[in-house]
Amino acid sequence: MRERQTGREQRRAQEFETFVAGAAGRLLHTATLLTAEPMRPPGANPRAQRLLTAALAHTYAQWDGLRGEDPYDRTRRELAARFAHEIWRHHRPRGGLLDSLTPQERLVLVLRLYEGVAEEQAAALIGVPVERVRAVCNRAVATMRGTRRPTSRRGTPGPLGVAR
Repeated sequence: MRERQTGREQRRAQEFETFVAGAAGRLLHTATLLTAEPMRPPGANPRAQRLLTAALAHTYAQWDGLRGEDPYDRTRRELAARFAHEIWRHHRPRGGLLDSLTPQERLVLVLRLYEGVAEEQAAALIGVPVERVRAVCNRAVATMRGTRRPTSRRGTPGPLGVAR
């Protein structure tokens, strides 16, 4: 019995390692965009690395219960949820690519444009109406294009549409 359990645990660990080897780079890039940390030099994104490690740990803990669900989607959802929870405590400008955006704008922009998540899925993931996702995405794109001035971070909606 113990040998069978050890074999199952080894297979689980190997499957997870294969998943991480294929997905960790893109997921780290996603986490780095969310945290607005610089991507270079290597190691300049400790918050993103911690965020990804926690999301991957959660995915590994749930690995046997995925039942055909895509582990990448599960990890991405966990990453977004952890980011949304964390920004209430640690939001400070970091100097990254998307630093001019509010946390909500970063989350929506990364999910919609970088990860390719549909508006409906993004809305369900962060708990806001589809129209809000569309408006936030349009506002973020306008900011990145330079056609809209970045808003003050005080009084802007938080990750779930609640004003801070």
